[in-house]
Amino acid sequence: MFHIDDEEINKIRNNADIVEIVSSYIPLEAKGKNYFGVCPFHEDHSPSMSVSKEKGIYKCFSCGATGNVFKFVSDYENISFPKAVQKIAELIGMPIKGIAETKKIKKNQEEYKIMELSSLFFQNNLQTQKGLEAVKYLKDRGLEEETIKQFQIGLSFDKTTLTDFLKSRKYDSNQMKNLGLINQTATNTYDTFINRIMFPIHNLEGQVIGFTGRIYKDDSPPPKYLNSKETIIFKKGNILFNYHRAKDAIRLEKKVIIVEGNMDAIRMTLSGIKNTIALMGTSLTSFQIKELKKLRVPIILMLDNDSSGATATYQIGNLLEKENMTVQVVRLSGEKDPDEYILKQGIEAMKNNIKNAISFLEFKVSYLKKDKNLKDSKELANYVKAVLNDMKEIDDAILKEITLKKMSEDYNISFNILKQELEKIEEKKEEEKIIVSEKLEPPKKKTRYTEGVNHILYFMMHSPIYIKMYKNKLGFLNTPVYRGIANEIMAYYENHKTINFADFLSYIEKSKLKNEMLEIIHSIKDENMDETIMEEYITSVKKAMKQEEIKRLIEEQKQEMDENKKLKIGSRIQTLKKEV
Repeated sequence: MFHIDDEEINKIRNNADIVEIVSSYIPLEAKGKNYFGVCPFHEDHSPSMSVSKEKGIYKCFSCGATGNVFKFVSDYENISFPKAVQKIAELIGMPIKGIAETKKIKKNQEEYKIMELSSLFFQNNLQTQKGLEAVKYLKDRGLEEETIKQFQIGLSFDKTTLTDFLKSRKYDSNQMKNLGLINQTATNTYDTFINRIMFPIHNLEGQVIGFTGRIYKDDSPPPKYLNSKETIIFKKGNILFNYHRAKDAIRLEKKVIIVEGNMDAIRMTLSGIKNTIALMGTSLTSFQIKELKKLRVPIILMLDNDSSGATATYQIGNLLEKENMTVQVVRLSGEKDPDEYILKQGIEAMKNNIKNAISFLEFKVSYLKKDKNLKDSKELANYVKAVLNDMKEIDDAILKEITLKKMSEDYNISFNILKQELEKIEEKKEEEKIIVSEKLEPPKKKTRYTEGVNHILYFMMHSPIYIKMYKNKLGFLNTPVYRGIANEIMAYYENHKTINFADFLSYIEKSKLKNEMLEIIHSIKDENMDETIMEEYITSVKKAMKQEEIKRLIEEQKQEMDENKKLKIGSRIQTLKKEV
């Protein structure tokens, strides 16, 4: 962890050309003073993001995404704000002088250290005389020394070799057991992984958190693959195997390929298809979906060529589609999985499969035929209904049209009837969405007060003129959160003797009110700012606060028993009413 002071951050931002950096991620086109591009932070089809070189900020006028160059890189690459600052500093060749180590100890640091040591131990085992048979096995599978090192592949020995090693480093049995490295009985302690080739499993940041052990001898006891149990740092549902290596290639290729097993991802990467990650199974969790969505690229599902792989493709694809992600499918023929396919059919054949990936809808049309007798009228009707029901999730009108025409031709069903049935299903879906959204989250009514306050605070973030107007003409907001934001803006101005919106956006990243401030910034679509408009908002907010005070005083008057005090409250109410 490190800390960079505000002055250093602002200096880096001032030297970074936001147009140049943003255009390295998305195409930008100059229009007047600003540049425009398709916003990468929502499903956007026309250029709605404006990038201002003069102001050093970007803003999407559709989804409200706003920020400076650091915020863009942080959100686009899914990295922390300090890492984005560091990355941009490196890009512009400006060394960071303000980095200072903090004393904060990272959570579970000891656990990560044990797992890293275990991984190094396994890697060292593979280089010993006892590891020659395992090395031969790996080389026979097409994994050369460079690949073995790249993927940190190792070897576990028998009995208690890892246990003894970690004990020599002063770690106790409970720590090892909690990390799934050893098993214990009433009378015995022994390593979890015995005589297996070891593949380390990393988290999204690249830290070792678990292992997959594979047998390599004919007489080895099952199972073929043995995974670490879930621990405090290893949650299978939070893992996307090979993600930390693949993320740069994913952005470069603008797509991600998802396979089932570790060895599939390794084989694909080794073959030059580096934008590949593995699920370590046939399910997908909400955490994994969230991380995949952040990549903002189409997904190609390439799961095993068996019935469970097809079912998983259908289930996972539906989950991804519901999140408005573009999904394609590759179903390999002849071989069980990508690893075997490349070994037997070759790299070019695999690349050709990827090039000709089919749409998820095309896969579904084929998958839903499984185990159905389409010569039977009832089964055919059920099949057609199932396909139409799945089509409701598709936004691509052309793809839907092509699919309906093909079904019409294949099964001699009127195209118009198919289209009418689909429209009915889509209408029902929209009605259900409206009902659910109304039940779960009734629309928030934006009051005159919140509208005015949001604009006042937004204006204050842009210029000292509006800060002074707030202090002289308003000076107080009766909502604690808004009052806290106003105080933070004024404190920033007092400390820096100026305020620049692009620099203030960097400051927000360290504020306790970060989310509330970003919500205000994203809510403002109209950026017209001058003193007359600010005056109007101040007047509006003053009036709204007085009306709120009148309501409060009326309630207080009702509760008051003392007649003299009642009269005083009444007098105050009348005064406020006249002012309003």
